Amino acid sequence: MSTKYNNKIDEIRGLIATLLESIVSASQISLNSFIPISQDGYKLALEKLNNIELQGDTIDNEIIKTFALFGPEAVELRSLVAYLKMTNEIVRIGEGTRKYARRMREHSQSDCNLEPLSATISQLHKSTIKALEYILECFKDLDTCNIEDYYRKIMVEESKNDDIFSILEKEIMTIIIEEKELSQEYVKVLGTLRKLERSCDRSVNIANLMMYAKKGGELSLYR
Repeated sequence: MSTKYNNKIDEIRGLIATLLESIVSASQISLNSFIPISQDGYKLALEKLNNIELQGDTIDNEIIKTFALFGPEAVELRSLVAYLKMTNEIVRIGEGTRKYARRMREHSQSDCNLEPLSATISQLHKSTIKALEYILECFKDLDTCNIEDYYRKIMVEESKNDDIFSILEKEIMTIIIEEKELSQEYVKVLGTLRKLERSCDRSVNIANLMMYAKKGGELSLYR
């Protein structure tokens, strides 16, 4: 492909990396706002993700333009299709991160006592952020990064994330049984924490797409 095509691909990768950076930053701010509770922190996290859908649409439009202008084939076509799918996953992670920040701000003002769960919630959140950071690190230099190595790291974080969420689920279900008057509130807390667990799952989807873009074959092999 031409130099113009390569420049366009670099531009698309840069836009995706910027989008990921915004999400990682907002997620880290939300984590930092959990202990001690910071309403301003949650507000800042929400502000960082205000235009997440617009950013996603911009990337999609640039990918579609690249299809139209360069008529890519084989490896180039595979990569562009993967980027298009990745953008969708990243935007959905951003939406989940935004909902998490908004709901955690509400939970912090409710009668729910999250202090006994704080250490485990923090571990869950850190694992989600770590998986996203691995994707971001690799995406900044996708041509030279060791995809297989990062893939394994992301899979480890996802497995850890699942285990931590299972522990939280059991702990919250116990609280729900004991705190009957606040049971609905704790059910909402569990739903909020599921946003973190789902974001880590989506990180694996992105890792699968990165493997597909790099190595080819059937996408189903990386699921």
